[in-house]
Amino acid sequence: MATEEVNKLQSLPPYPEMIVKALEALNEADGSSKSAISKYIETTYGELPDETVLGSHLNKMKESGELAFKQNNYMKADPNAPPKRGRGRPPKPKVPLPPGTVVSPPRPRGRPPKDPNAPPKSPKAKATPATGRPRGRPKKVARSPAVPSPTAVSTGRPRGRPPKVKPQLTEVSVES
Repeated sequence: MATEEVNKLQSLPPYPEMIVKALEALNEADGSSKSAISKYIETTYGELPDETVLGSHLNKMKESGELAFKQNNYMKADPNAPPKRGRGRPPKPKVPLPPGTVVSPPRPRGRPPKDPNAPPKSPKAKATPATGRPRGRPKKVARSPAVPSPTAVSTGRPRGRPPKVKPQLTEVSVES
């Protein structure tokens, strides 16, 4: 029984061929629906192995331009029709160059490589031409610990919140 099904599957022509024959045989002016194509293929070639395969082949043929899809109907694409334009804004038309002009090769993308013969740069920070000072936040100057800062005035108290005072427990003797 399994060999009969395998032989039946092998005898079927390719799906695109069956779809094109179905469209030619149905010959409807507005195109044929997916269900009409499926019924024609089933009556002509017998039971199809899987319904979803037909839909995927119809979509592939529609995307490639072999079939046109209009109002849920598939029809053979008109060979004289202009090609289907993609999404988005079309590119600008290129202006032809006058004869005799030499076209230079386009610049390569990305950052240019370093010149190995260039003199090494000094490790000092660069100064901006407008102000003469280096860019960014200035470095901290280390102060000697002997000179106290004017904001840290010593009052004899430690900084921060004082610790919570816990009441001392007194012993209670229970006599009965």
